[in-house]
Amino acid sequence: MPIFPLAQPRLAGLLYLVIIMCGLWAEGYVRGTLVLPADAEATARNLVQHEALFRMGLLADTVMALADVAVGVLLFGLLAPLGRDLALAALAMRLVQAAIIGSALPGLHGALGWAGADPVRALAAIQSHGVSYDMGLVFFGVCCLLTGRLLMRAQVRILGGAIILAGLVYLTGSGLRIAAPAALAAFQPAYLICILAELAFALWLLLGRKPLDLAAQAAP
Repeated sequence: MPIFPLAQPRLAGLLYLVIIMCGLWAEGYVRGTLVLPADAEATARNLVQHEALFRMGLLADTVMALADVAVGVLLFGLLAPLGRDLALAALAMRLVQAAIIGSALPGLHGALGWAGADPVRALAAIQSHGVSYDMGLVFFGVCCLLTGRLLMRAQVRILGGAIILAGLVYLTGSGLRIAAPAALAAFQPAYLICILAELAFALWLLLGRKPLDLAAQAAP
């Protein structure tokens, strides 16, 4: 039993890396390669010709959502001693995000069924998933702000500031999706901040000494 609290941060870090890899592969590579937002016919052809790849992207999205729930629970156990209310709010925000992403996956799967018969509807289903994804990031952005605040309390100021900045990027990007979608493409490079900040957070959990100290503090 005493071993588990010490393993908890490293498990969270490992699962966080899984989230990053699955998210980048499914959204960046699979859909980034197969989906052409301005060409429904070409997108439908890609789905038909590369159905297995598209399905693997769906599987990666599912794994990502499951891992997100697990990371949320693990981080709550780790960060609660720094502020239980903030940690609980961060967990709630992460769980809402996972629920939104998970609930959007059946629609994304439905795009495969429409690809052969109605390319426009297939593309619309994929684009609807993209909107749901960004809506989920509203909640995740708030989660990042809360998590960054807790990391600042743990005297991990640079990492905490980076996670807070990532949260602001997520909130800004999702806000643009709602209010000014034409400006979203120009904002896309800012998401590199999120990738780097979350990767640093995952490695800190996986390799750092401080997370183990926090876990030991939470164990009693």
